[in-house]
Amino acid sequence: MIDRARLATFLRRRRESLQPEDVGLSRGPRRRTDGLRREEVAALCHMSTDYYARLERGTGPQPSEQMIASIAQGLHLSLDERDYVFRLSGHNPPSRGATSDHVGPGLLRILDRLHDTPAEIVTELGETLRQTRTAIALTGDATRFTGPERSLGYRWFTDPTAGAAYPPEERLFLSRVYAAGLREVAALRGPDSKAEQLAALLREQSEEFRDLWDSHEVGIRPTRLKRFAHPEVGMLELNCQTLLDPDQSHRLLVYTAEPGSESHEKLQLLAVIGAHAIP
Repeated sequence: MIDRARLATFLRRRRESLQPEDVGLSRGPRRRTDGLRREEVAALCHMSTDYYARLERGTGPQPSEQMIASIAQGLHLSLDERDYVFRLSGHNPPSRGATSDHVGPGLLRILDRLHDTPAEIVTELGETLRQTRTAIALTGDATRFTGPERSLGYRWFTDPTAGAAYPPEERLFLSRVYAAGLREVAALRGPDSKAEQLAALLREQSEEFRDLWDSHEVGIRPTRLKRFAHPEVGMLELNCQTLLDPDQSHRLLVYTAEPGSESHEKLQLLAVIGAHAIP
């Protein structure tokens, strides 16, 4: 059963405790009180302001599991807070760990501050959960995919356009990286894991993957220097730094260019493109 009163109180208190800077928003000169406005939270949670306001008033319908998951991310809830909100809403909390899509508030706080930098949060299977606008300008919106296609490794072997942003001479090496990485995750998570299911699909659908899988390579690591062939600004050479959330097996990937380099200038242009291309 949904506990509307406690859910309403928790959402209101959590909204009032968050500052605009905590979620990547500008405070602005006209803000008179601390905390976020309801319309700001509604936008972060991808719902109407009226729907969210009714939840805070305790008069709304029982939210779906998908809606609660969106609220948990929008309010930057911890795993314990997320589970609490699920129970107040009358739902069982989702699983934790490697199969969870809930991004921890620590990684979100960092990502929210990287306005002019390509950065993304990915799962151990290469599923993009969040991207900055500049990252979308660099490689496209990778959060739009569903099913197995959420994994870049899966798309790499099944979609001819997946490697378009990478130099042709590096694609064979990257294929080895993805195949070896998936083998290691499958061994770590076991025969009933999502990684093993993904590998089985790829063995059926891709001869290239099947040949690489049969080679039993492990330990093929991606290089820190990444090269991207962008259709508008040309080739970029970017350094990739990784921050790991061990509780969720999520990684924050941040791409930077050497100051003063040609790639640095192109990255600044991409930041402008990203800011104007996405409302």
